[in-house]
Amino acid sequence: MPRLVCFDLDNTLIDRDGAFLKWGRWWAELNGLGESAVEWLVAHDNGGFRPRAELFELARERFGLAAPVDELVASYDEEHPLFTWVEQPVLDGLAELRAAGWRVAVVTNGGTVQQNRKLEYTQIADSIDYACVSETVGVRKPDRRIFELAATHTGTTLDDGWMVGDHPSHDIAGGIAAGLHTIQIGNRHATGAPARDQRYVSGAPTPDHQFDSIVEVFPVILAG
Repeated sequence: MPRLVCFDLDNTLIDRDGAFLKWGRWWAELNGLGESAVEWLVAHDNGGFRPRAELFELARERFGLAAPVDELVASYDEEHPLFTWVEQPVLDGLAELRAAGWRVAVVTNGGTVQQNRKLEYTQIADSIDYACVSETVGVRKPDRRIFELAATHTGTTLDDGWMVGDHPSHDIAGGIAAGLHTIQIGNRHATGAPARDQRYVSGAPTPDHQFDSIVEVFPVILAG
């Protein structure tokens, strides 16, 4: 039976925080706001973990926006994915895994519209066997069931599989609890600051490997 590799999407296969910064600059210019608005957005984004309705409610108050919150969120879900990108070596690495007989799944917490648009826009959707988006399937990492769904939909089991991601609780602890080998990715903001403070909490689970770049992951898995 083929073996399974699960990848997180944001700040793992793609630089989600870098894309948010690019979107923020575009959005601020669109609304006639300055660089201080971009800094405010990044400061209040919480690495994507602040609920979008809450973020845009705060933005309406801060910048005097007329549009209702649900409209702002819906626009964001359509717009933000268009600022994402994937490096060609990442697509090449996914192709190498599949050519070697591995089944590849993206297991991501997030909304259906936005995550699917990211996968399609970056062409990652064409490079994997299955995408398991939490809002779509009704379960989130670190719940073991989301990894089991990825295995079921790829015709594999969790035995001797891998989970690769940046978040210690969602990706690493979740992967370990599911019986998967784990690799943590240490993405950074363009400024060099940690992608989010939650990655550096006391008592975080220890992955099998930790790399700064996703491209370092593929040779390790292929050698396993």
